[in-house]
Amino acid sequence: MSDCLNIPCSYSKIEIGSLMESSLINFIDTHYKESRIIIIVDENTHDFCLEQLINVSSQFEAAEIILLPPGEENKVLEVCFQVWEAFSEYNFSRKDLVINLGGGVVTDMGGFIASLFKRGIDFIHIPTSLLGMVDASIGGKTGIDLGSYKNQLGTFIHPKAIYIDPSFLETLPAKEVIYGYAEMLKHALIRDVKHWEEIKFIKNDVDLTTPEILIKSIQIKASIIEEDPQEGGLRKILNFGHTIGHGIEGFFLQSTSLAHGHCVALGMCAEAFLSKEKGLLSQSEYMDIENCIRRSFHFISLDATEIEGIIELIQQDKKNSANAINCSLLQGIGNCIYDQKISNQEIGNALFHLNLLASSIN
Repeated sequence: MSDCLNIPCSYSKIEIGSLMESSLINFIDTHYKESRIIIIVDENTHDFCLEQLINVSSQFEAAEIILLPPGEENKVLEVCFQVWEAFSEYNFSRKDLVINLGGGVVTDMGGFIASLFKRGIDFIHIPTSLLGMVDASIGGKTGIDLGSYKNQLGTFIHPKAIYIDPSFLETLPAKEVIYGYAEMLKHALIRDVKHWEEIKFIKNDVDLTTPEILIKSIQIKASIIEEDPQEGGLRKILNFGHTIGHGIEGFFLQSTSLAHGHCVALGMCAEAFLSKEKGLLSQSEYMDIENCIRRSFHFISLDATEIEGIIELIQQDKKNSANAINCSLLQGIGNCIYDQKISNQEIGNALFHLNLLASSIN
């Protein structure tokens, strides 16, 4: 009998457990028996994860493999065009199936590519990174970057299924696991103070990736999407840490190329600082958050020019409206409010605070 667990969800089938024990083949045979299968990977998942998927069933041996260059810097329209041209050369149809095997970049791009080709091909996500498993693969957001602006082009379309096999995490370096920890901390901070207490002192990837911890984080995100699938209101709380975090990530994209999870962690510290400054979060709660993030993520020094550049990028954030910068802020740990207006000066103060933290640590 399978040990896989189905997580209740109305918009996508979400299953966690070994791929070998999963319903993946039955799902494909039931819904896509006459379809051709396209597997999208990047260079890392091609080398470390693809064989594991092919071993699940011989039918994957006949799949067409589309190889993406790795990294956020390649999450761009030019690469998508190359993939669409390959789709056309292979004569893929709307009845075929795309399987995205990879981390957040692969699921973001793969979903975007599938959602637009011939007005949409069905796709399945098989996330291989912790960040992908608990966050990026869930919720139906696809997207690519436009220059330094994160996810400026994208669609809302849910994968038909998401198969989460924690054994893929064994292929990751420890730092990649920590990047996923940032999104898990976010889920706890915005929705579940008890879960925050459970995970804030986790220091190793073994404790971080137990089935119980993974399932809880996935359930938090899935439940928010269930209530607000199109980000009309509540779903915006998932953007906590991402307004400033995306600005930092975009600014350094062409130079040091900081990882998304790292930038989200810094963004959460900055936006928790703003929450405190606005009287929404107590000093002790803020220090609890700051200390947690300092334990797992290194802070970076920011000079005045860099701070100004980050603010300029934030002014183009896709969440903004009516020339105002919108942000999700904490109203106590476990509770988040959205559409909070923040000024350039407030962002500058928060970034300067991050710089002070970097200086004090170094």
